[in-house]
Amino acid sequence: MTTTGDIADFALGLDFEDLSDETADELKKRVLDSVGIAVAAMEAEPPRVVRETVTEFGGTGCTLWGARSSSSESSVTASLPDAAMYNTALVRYLDYMDSFLAPNETPHPSDNVAGVVACGEYEAASGEDLLAAIAVSYEVQGALAWAAPVRDRGWDHVTHTVISAASGAAKLLGLDREQFRSAVGIAGTAHNALRVTRTGSITEWKGIASANAVRNAVYSALLARNGMEGPTDLFEGQKGWKEVVSGEFNAEFTPGERVHDVMTKKYVAETYAQSAVEGVIELAEREDIDHEEIEGVRLDTFAGAKLIIGGGEGNRYEVETKAQADHSLPYMLAVALIDRELGNDQYEPERIQQTDVQTLLRKVDVSEDDELTARFEDREMPAVVAVEMADGTTYLVEKDGFEGHPSDPMSWDEIERKFHEMAGTRYDDEKRGEIVEAVRGLEERSVTELVELLN
Repeated sequence: MTTTGDIADFALGLDFEDLSDETADELKKRVLDSVGIAVAAMEAEPPRVVRETVTEFGGTGCTLWGARSSSSESSVTASLPDAAMYNTALVRYLDYMDSFLAPNETPHPSDNVAGVVACGEYEAASGEDLLAAIAVSYEVQGALAWAAPVRDRGWDHVTHTVISAASGAAKLLGLDREQFRSAVGIAGTAHNALRVTRTGSITEWKGIASANAVRNAVYSALLARNGMEGPTDLFEGQKGWKEVVSGEFNAEFTPGERVHDVMTKKYVAETYAQSAVEGVIELAEREDIDHEEIEGVRLDTFAGAKLIIGGGEGNRYEVETKAQADHSLPYMLAVALIDRELGNDQYEPERIQQTDVQTLLRKVDVSEDDELTARFEDREMPAVVAVEMADGTTYLVEKDGFEGHPSDPMSWDEIERKFHEMAGTRYDDEKRGEIVEAVRGLEERSVTELVELLN
């Protein structure tokens, strides 16, 4: 049995000193990856909507990353929960964040990072405290995804996020055991999210839902710290989480080790597309494929990919917006074959609407393969792609992972390359170098020092 007390005991008992050097290093990579993605999203429209909303009534306490007052050039602030929401929206919106690979659930642990950083700024916490709290969030999210998947029961994966983010927030905000239990109880009782966010005709809410969950998580922790009692029998209680949301489960927690099972995205694309996209780009470059001569594209993939981005939860051939494009295997494979890359430019409205990609995506067939599903459940990310040309030639590529998969994790050099590519749209070489240095030496810095570099 897993209880709010189990989570509290685990989180309150984990300190920075308990993390191995390798684990601390991986956590710092996640921070730098999250910051770079956030910088690249600072001009995007949905995060702008969130920024305008959270600043409409003013607020102080925490910094909105990258936001400056037009009159004074000073940083823009908001309340802790509102800053947590906006900064998380930046990390999440581009769909370039990390993912934890469990058999029946694929959450994004980096959804927790910005909320924990906001709590750290609010509390003037050390970098060591920040890394320990991020480790808690990653561990709780991964443990719930592995032991208590909720996707097939109609719940969105941010149902896990609100609990993991509340756990990280409660640790940094200094809650005692009973307050911690109440924070998790409030968050997990009041803020369960429906899977409809990612089914049917997908809207921009897809990229903001986790930010809302983190906002609610931080607010739950603040309420508990100020004395609000919550349903501490969240999981096992009558009509509780196990009975209504997840079914029976027992989660196990390690000292932050689950971060090693988290993948880093190489492409701006939904998690389950990474191997297939890498494969078609390699194929297009190797065979110098002319997309106008393609007769058809067939992707054999595993059940989760077919379900989420291959047509199992809605039409993935009608693609008009970024939110629809980055959850459409037909679009992602088509544009990757044509452009031989898949970054932010491939999601610009004018690119999505161009005739070449709209024509080719309708030639892409996605099929579920039982053997590939079994391989996925054995921690691979398999994809088999066949491209048939007009002259009868068929080109084939098979992948079992990609650069960034836990079997082939990104090095610091690769993480930094991705960071400079993302943050280079806003910060110069010197500023980016300072951010990299701060994150790589985070245990010697304060959270305030890090946040000041983001403005």
